[in-house]
Amino acid sequence: MTLTELHYMVAVAQERHFGRAAAKTLVTQPALSLAIKKLEDELGVTIFERRRNRIELTVQGASLVQQAQRVLEEVEHLALLAAQGKDQLNGRLRLGVIATVGPYILPDLVPQLHARAPKMPLALEENLTQNLVGMLKNGTLDVIMIALPFDEAGMLTTALYDEPFQVLIPAGHPWRKKRVIESSHLASQKVLLPHAGHCFRQQVLQTCPELSRSDADGWHGNSLETIRQMVVSGLGITVMPCSALTPKYRNTRLLAIKMADPVPGRRIGLAWRRGFTRPQVIDVIRSAVRALKIPGLIMSAK
Repeated sequence: MTLTELHYMVAVAQERHFGRAAAKTLVTQPALSLAIKKLEDELGVTIFERRRNRIELTVQGASLVQQAQRVLEEVEHLALLAAQGKDQLNGRLRLGVIATVGPYILPDLVPQLHARAPKMPLALEENLTQNLVGMLKNGTLDVIMIALPFDEAGMLTTALYDEPFQVLIPAGHPWRKKRVIESSHLASQKVLLPHAGHCFRQQVLQTCPELSRSDADGWHGNSLETIRQMVVSGLGITVMPCSALTPKYRNTRLLAIKMADPVPGRRIGLAWRRGFTRPQVIDVIRSAVRALKIPGLIMSAK
């Protein structure tokens, strides 16, 4: 068993395809397939089930891939220590961010991170929570910024900030003179929310359960910005996190109104694998987030 074979195994697990894994690891497909077969014979287990159009992990294979990923991370960390003088902030960070946070936080967060860790370039991935979690598990990402709570074996989390929701309505809406809106009143309106799969949709429905009855046949959007334009057009109203309603996003055809106590909202935090070997990265991200000047965010006390 060699580190190269472990690297091949992890690549196949990530790509679920021998051809793409071979291209990713810069080796021919026959050589990669032979290495995987040799590894399976040596371990006496079947790691991958070969199907016509897709490769699937066996139960034992999934455990082996997770362990192989940890081994490769430790080897990478050894090289990092040797080459960078034990500076955990020297080297690329693969950071994933949910799609309803990235556009509103990253433009302010990236400069803050660069100021604190100029030798740590960011490889950014904006995606849905379930996709980010999968990429974190298989080692494609180092850290992800998602909504909490997040309870997953082998993962650690820390809270960053709490964020209240507000109601966004067209300027001519009958509610335009209201100072606050009760969440129970939303059920009487056509409320536009992201498609199923967006964690923000579930967060709104959980904190505003009255919407569950009126949402089933509603119009949905692929992003908060698409939904914002649908509200401008008069198709309905929506609920948005306050980070998406800062002055830079103001529109004279829209009006944001606060929600009555208890104000619905969400908690955003970081998640990373328990074996992540650069804990100082977590500290520097927390420090950078605390320095943000985005109105409405309530920073975690920790």
